[in-house]
Amino acid sequence: MQRILVSMLTFLAVAGWAVAPARSQAPAWPQKPVRIIVVAAPGGSLDNATRPLVEHLTKGLGQQFVVENRGGASGAIGAELAAKATPDGYTFVVMSSSTAAILPNLRKLSFDMQKDLAPVTYFIDGTQLLTVHPSVPANSLAELVDYAKKNPGKLNFGNPGQGTAAHLFSELFARAAGIQLTQVAYRGAGEALPDFLKGVTQLYLDPNAMPHVKAGTVKLLAVFDSERHPEHPSIPTLREVYPELDDIWWFGLFAPAGTPEPIVRRMAEEMNRIAKTDEYKTQLSRVSLRPKAGTPEDLAAILKKDTERFGKLARDLKLSME
Repeated sequence: MQRILVSMLTFLAVAGWAVAPARSQAPAWPQKPVRIIVVAAPGGSLDNATRPLVEHLTKGLGQQFVVENRGGASGAIGAELAAKATPDGYTFVVMSSSTAAILPNLRKLSFDMQKDLAPVTYFIDGTQLLTVHPSVPANSLAELVDYAKKNPGKLNFGNPGQGTAAHLFSELFARAAGIQLTQVAYRGAGEALPDFLKGVTQLYLDPNAMPHVKAGTVKLLAVFDSERHPEHPSIPTLREVYPELDDIWWFGLFAPAGTPEPIVRRMAEEMNRIAKTDEYKTQLSRVSLRPKAGTPEDLAAILKKDTERFGKLARDLKLSME
């Protein structure tokens, strides 16, 4: 009996020793503040979607989540910072399809977007709003195109950075409509919007113009989306006029490659829970964004698909940032 007891105690001791390392490798998370890098300046749609998100994450996961804006180079600066961060679950990065899928096709990066960053979740669909400054004598898409044809190159389009989705979509629009626009690049939508409101630029394509549409200070002529905006049902989608203009603009959350999978999954689960709340839906609707719920695999799939699709588009348009 004594031998049996000793054997049992020995077995339990060895078993306890064996599982201890496994437990130490998967600690409770998060245990300290978590930073979310936003690859654009404050005030743009990427920032507008992330700030209410971090409030929900802080409440849901019991630790402070903080936004760190690292704009510039069409998002490459912030993305590189995240790609080279310690993969411990305390750094994430929010990017739009502009940075994640388009940028790698336009310039050589010091990191690999698909190998050095781990997809967490594709969490936002955006409606791009084609807006015009009141100084432009056009109150419809047809009138805008007619004016642009009569005044080639005189309309300045304020984009949030060369190679961004807004830049690419505006080039597609100009090509489809047979007009010439002068591109003016900024370091993000938050910096591009003030000049548009002042009339320095006359055309703008970003959801963060919605409050100004509602205020009547800018004119909404079309939406770049798969369907009409529910608050503006009389405004056409661009694809109704130009069927080839059928693109979706999205935001994704990524982590440094090597971040423990349980943490990636836990973060995705919490993001999905938040996406289904009425409060977050309402917060996003004010800036013309829609929350999505998905898995790391969903984000990996759309990233691969759009990287290939936008790569072909960039080659067709002969776009490069080198």
